[in-house]
Amino acid sequence: MAKATAEEVEVAGRTIRLTNPDRVYFPARGFTKRDVFSYYLSVSEGIMRALRDRPTTLERWPQGVIEGAKLATRQDNRGDAFYQKRVPKTAPDWLARAEIAFPSGRTADELCPADLAHVAWAAQLGTIVFHPWPVRKGDVEHPDELRIDLDPQPGTGFAEAVEAAGEVRALLAELGAVGWPKTSGGRGVHVYLRIQPRWTFTEVRRAVIAFGREVARRRPDLVTTAWWKEQRGEHVFLDYNQMARDRTIACAYSLRANQRATVSTPVAWEELPACDPDDFDLASVPPRLAQRGDPHAGIDDHPWDITPLLEWAERDEHGGDGDLPYPPDHPKMPGEPMRVQPSRARQPES
Repeated sequence: MAKATAEEVEVAGRTIRLTNPDRVYFPARGFTKRDVFSYYLSVSEGIMRALRDRPTTLERWPQGVIEGAKLATRQDNRGDAFYQKRVPKTAPDWLARAEIAFPSGRTADELCPADLAHVAWAAQLGTIVFHPWPVRKGDVEHPDELRIDLDPQPGTGFAEAVEAAGEVRALLAELGAVGWPKTSGGRGVHVYLRIQPRWTFTEVRRAVIAFGREVARRRPDLVTTAWWKEQRGEHVFLDYNQMARDRTIACAYSLRANQRATVSTPVAWEELPACDPDDFDLASVPPRLAQRGDPHAGIDDHPWDITPLLEWAERDEHGGDGDLPYPPDHPKMPGEPMRVQPSRARQPES
């Protein structure tokens, strides 16, 4: 039997051995492992702006995004693909790492990309999606990135997410802040802000809750912050828990594990309403970036002070709107309401 082929590629002064480069990773499009590897090299400017010095969870699909393949989850660890949160013991010594703490109190050394060789190394392992934490290696307890995740619920779609993003933009402008939009790679829209790394995860999450509530007050027909799906209706869910510890979003220029090989793509506000997220994929994004540059090029220029949002949170709490539920894997947090689906909650006796 012939040995599997391999190639050696120089990336940022390191030699990366690319094994099985002809393995088909996206059968519907015919994209191979080499195509994925080359994609990440070709978007170096954008992917490094998103990942540099950030602890990063790897979503690995070593056999490709093939029909019937599924991603292992906390509830079911049997899967063809999986999240890698710890750098393997066999990893090269030159890889930069950062120790992060999970809600359980356990810790792990995560990959912390210092240059493009780190991204190439991860792509060689079958990484399709990069999930960076909203912190930097120098201070892993204080986020420097605030993420607003606009997730369309059944009955809504990308158009509604775009409309909700317009409301987000308008409210940020009132606050003197600039948001940077990108497609999620699916039906959603993400808006990112760089913030001053002064606040804890708990405080930044609290700020996003206050922001989301204000958007929902202005557009109750469009946006909700309801954690329980049965309460969301046909709205766009502003997922405040994406700012909880150990919650991550596919970064800018990350591929997504779907049949089209779409990309979570930064866009200008002016072009967002006319976007079709399916137009941004492994083949189309590299020439777009080369021709137009990165719409997020200025994202690091003016870190924002979230104090106004924390003041809104205080106002809401005094008005009776306190904390909202955390994800189910988090320990019970002070001030958190019951983590019980409303339809299953025990009703008080009359």
